[in-house]
Amino acid sequence: MLETREIFRNFPFALQIAFYVVAFGTLAVFIFGFYKRIKKYKKGRDAGRFNNLAGRFFKALATMGSNSTVMKRDSYAGIAHWLIFWGFIVLLIGTALVALDHDFLRFLGIHLLKGNFYLVFSLALDVFGLAFLVGLLMMMFRRAKKPAQLDYSRSDLTAEQYTRKGYSSDDKIFLWLLFLIGLTGFLIEGVRIAADRPAFEVWSPVGWYTANLIDALGMTASANSIHLYSWWLHAVLVMVFIAYIPYSKAMHMLVDYANLMFKDDLAAKRLPRVSEEQMANGMGYKTIEDFTWKELLDYDSCTKCGRCHIACPAQAAGTPLSPRDLILDMRTWVDANSGTNEWFGQAFSSDKKKTEAKEVAGNVIKKEVLWSCTTCMACVEACPVGIEHLTSIVNMRRALVDEGNMEDMLQDTLMNIGDYGNSFGQSERNRAKWTSKLDFKIKDVRKEEADYLWFVGDYASYDARIQGLSVKMANIFSKIGVDYGILYDGEKNSGNDVRRVGEEGLYEMLVEDNMAVMDKAKFKEIFTTDPHTFNTIKNEYPEFGGEYVISHYTQLLLKLVNEGKIKFTKKLNYKVTYHDPCYLGRYNGETEAPRMLLEAMGVELVEMPRCKENSFCCGAGGGRIWMDDSKMENRPSEIRIREALSLGNADHFIVACPKDYAMFTDAVKTSGNEGKIEVKDIIELVDEAMGS
Repeated sequence: MLETREIFRNFPFALQIAFYVVAFGTLAVFIFGFYKRIKKYKKGRDAGRFNNLAGRFFKALATMGSNSTVMKRDSYAGIAHWLIFWGFIVLLIGTALVALDHDFLRFLGIHLLKGNFYLVFSLALDVFGLAFLVGLLMMMFRRAKKPAQLDYSRSDLTAEQYTRKGYSSDDKIFLWLLFLIGLTGFLIEGVRIAADRPAFEVWSPVGWYTANLIDALGMTASANSIHLYSWWLHAVLVMVFIAYIPYSKAMHMLVDYANLMFKDDLAAKRLPRVSEEQMANGMGYKTIEDFTWKELLDYDSCTKCGRCHIACPAQAAGTPLSPRDLILDMRTWVDANSGTNEWFGQAFSSDKKKTEAKEVAGNVIKKEVLWSCTTCMACVEACPVGIEHLTSIVNMRRALVDEGNMEDMLQDTLMNIGDYGNSFGQSERNRAKWTSKLDFKIKDVRKEEADYLWFVGDYASYDARIQGLSVKMANIFSKIGVDYGILYDGEKNSGNDVRRVGEEGLYEMLVEDNMAVMDKAKFKEIFTTDPHTFNTIKNEYPEFGGEYVISHYTQLLLKLVNEGKIKFTKKLNYKVTYHDPCYLGRYNGETEAPRMLLEAMGVELVEMPRCKENSFCCGAGGGRIWMDDSKMENRPSEIRIREALSLGNADHFIVACPKDYAMFTDAVKTSGNEGKIEVKDIIELVDEAMGS
């Protein structure tokens, strides 16, 4: 027998015609739904993401092919998804080859699916088809265990105000449709083999053993009839699935690749500027047309995996913010105002603004939700499909700021920064007052040339608790002969958190003022003790023409250690845990320099479960340090201290950020853990290890 198979085996011509009628009808439903989605995306502004298309395409291809973002920190889900993904892809390719061979090539006298090619084809489809089913079973088992990230309950609404039964139904339909499609595919293969038993079908091992089972059950005589009915059941399931894709969770199979392809690697690290046209219409996002097409694509890309939800410090603190819920609410609102619909979505019983409001900031997304964000970027880093939560949040904050819709404490701080250039509301002349505790004069780089400009920052300059750390830093650098200087009263707040609050106008003024001073100053490189300053000067100032070489002080200290300019004369026998600052580790990928310094000083480092890029935010970022946190159930800083204490053997909690030092020293006191663990900055350990 020729190694091949008949597609419409024992099918009368009328049934063959019926199949194509159903298939074209299904395709029409799919195309219409997909067209509505594309029409929705076209409402958005340009996102400037069409540069380097080839590079973007292959990078997304590598990400999707390896499932690297799904695998990250959840290997079980990653492996299951890898099996489903590649099983689906191979089965899709196989189906496409069958259609090509039967519906087109045979009319040209070409037959692909025969001989050795057919045998390899059959084996590949069986192996990957089985992997597909195994992956789906793994996901079903995972859902049965009800992990926290898959809990769809909300913290901002009561159970009577909303329902997400549609989401749960969608999940089940998606999984079971795929599983039944795979299962019926093997059933068709098994009964086909059982009916004729061609020897070459051993190359379809799953089908062969299915045929053996059919024989054992005494159903071989009915194999042809079973084949007809199972073939149609399989075909109907496939058609239902295809029609279902643009209106359901299944849409992520199409849009997630595009979302990863058009992802900005600097998303959140470098926030978008406000154009003159946007300024003329009012700052921030208010209507659908204010969003970019990439942001509208973000909302459809969400798979509801909940990784951002469980990573969010604001959610853990009991605030109404959940990055997942924010994205899903945006999807619901955009769909309701664009004529697109999910067949299985969420519904609201009392909060009609979630779907009917024309302006988004403060209505669809409540101001309390937006102001809860610490801009730590945990949501962006955790998302496996390239959603850029922070650009949406900050742009909606800009609309609130434009309306003056913010806490009094925050408004006062922004006024202080506008009036005095610092968040403390102190005179510019006091910025370098801490230097009076030194027995030497630090260079003023506006007047004298130096190798390094130390951009000190507000907290290291004005906060009494942190000024002592600045003095230690200055003494160490002076002792080892580092040629550095500061801007004295010429320095202003770098603007990182001002921008993330949403005060873009003030941010741009600060950038302009700082750059005007720095461009006239005489230095080669910048270093800073503040990761927030480090981020904005490194990633955002270049858009304004500020191209500077900048280091975090741990990077500079490590460089000096490696060059032999810093020598540690005392081994520190501490057991410590180190907290990675969000703006150093997650935003800028610097996690090793602080650890290498600790190792060089002889301390024993005990890692917290959430560390490096997965660090847990202290709660200060995004202007939260300037807002009231008394209503939080659990402050992020206190959660983090408890996490450190749970290690059981760390006597010091090490930080590398002035805001972290302020937040965690307070948290030790407010959580009642004084005497159990001591907060120290790395510079204090360096000072001690040098024998200063």
